[in-house]
Amino acid sequence: MAAGGGGAGVPERPYELVVFGASGFTGQFVVEEVARAAGGGELRGALRWAVAGRSREKLQAVLERAAERLGKAALGAEVGVLLCDVGDAASLAAMARQTRLVLNCVGPYRFFGEPVVEACVENGASCIDISGEPQFLEGMYLKYDGKAAEKGVYVIGSCGFDSIPADLGVLYTRDKLKGTLTAVESFLTVQSGPEGSCVHDGTWKSAVYGLADQDNLRKLRKKIGYAPVPVVGAKLKRRGLVFYNQEFKEYSVPFMGSDVSVVKRSQRYLHTELQETPVQYGAYVNIGGLGSVVKLMFAGILFLLLVKCSFGRKLLTKMDGTSFTMTFFGEGYSEGQDPQNGKPNVKICTEVKGPEPGYVATPIAMVQAAVSLLEDAACLPKQGGVYSPGAAFSKTKLIDRLNKRGVEFSVISKPEV
Repeated sequence: MAAGGGGAGVPERPYELVVFGASGFTGQFVVEEVARAAGGGELRGALRWAVAGRSREKLQAVLERAAERLGKAALGAEVGVLLCDVGDAASLAAMARQTRLVLNCVGPYRFFGEPVVEACVENGASCIDISGEPQFLEGMYLKYDGKAAEKGVYVIGSCGFDSIPADLGVLYTRDKLKGTLTAVESFLTVQSGPEGSCVHDGTWKSAVYGLADQDNLRKLRKKIGYAPVPVVGAKLKRRGLVFYNQEFKEYSVPFMGSDVSVVKRSQRYLHTELQETPVQYGAYVNIGGLGSVVKLMFAGILFLLLVKCSFGRKLLTKMDGTSFTMTFFGEGYSEGQDPQNGKPNVKICTEVKGPEPGYVATPIAMVQAAVSLLEDAACLPKQGGVYSPGAAFSKTKLIDRLNKRGVEFSVISKPEV
């Protein structure tokens, strides 16, 4: 099987993939998803994989639970168990040396993510995480992009609900438009289950810690010195804080997760490295009728008060959801039309639908990203580095893989001139 780390002349590593933080709340669902992929005939050969964490008993219990949920007697000797602690650099290095790819499930990443990235890069392993925290993602780019390129490994953040549906949804929309896509807006609708609730834990964490730390993110971006992304075609207008959406007949607000910053990083890479036309992007979430707006205003005031204190941040990170639909409205220029002249003359509507975002769609996205990294190695960027999902996976079969696992990409209305 092809893989994402190592390279020619490097001795074979015992594992192709290790799930780190496997006994954590998200980690156990990721383990189940890896076991499903390993036994489902999706791969070209048998997958050699392991789970890693602090307690052997807990890791064994997670493997037993995954086997039970998949209707197997046991997952067998092919699954290794590695003892490893995020606070112990030597144990992280030992884990990274044994695998081609680490799936890092130990968050919040702004507190626990960097030691794992450092161990992977130093020891020639690729790394995938599900962070929705721009400060962490872009900080890792600043510190480790050059070293990862040197080592030929891939560090790919935000490979969960944050931000694979948005990032790949924009690329899917672009590929389905006959012509040049120049702008996309996405609208997220979360269908809540019997318990109520609405937003995935990781998205809340991203919003909560992100709002509390806007100044540092600005300073970090200044330090990185990003090249500006040119605006091609008509400039996408920013919408208000709350607005009535005619398409859905309900109110919408800007989406506070990491999607906009992740999509922008992908578009910058695709433009500067592959000379593709950059797409402008705005992200929103549908909230319902007028009653929901009033509730949201009160919740928003409370949110802003709570993000400033640590007790409040803990309270705000306890929310959860059950299924999602992300609808993309794209506009651009038909074949033969110059995007630099005149108004956009073609529109398209696409959709990404999936199960419960936090603990069903996120493990599916993360594991299928891992499968793409291992199986579609020839389609990854030629050079290692720190990448967003769209930059890393734009030429791979990741969208096809996600479709087969229930995170479905589809065209709602074909391009109309």
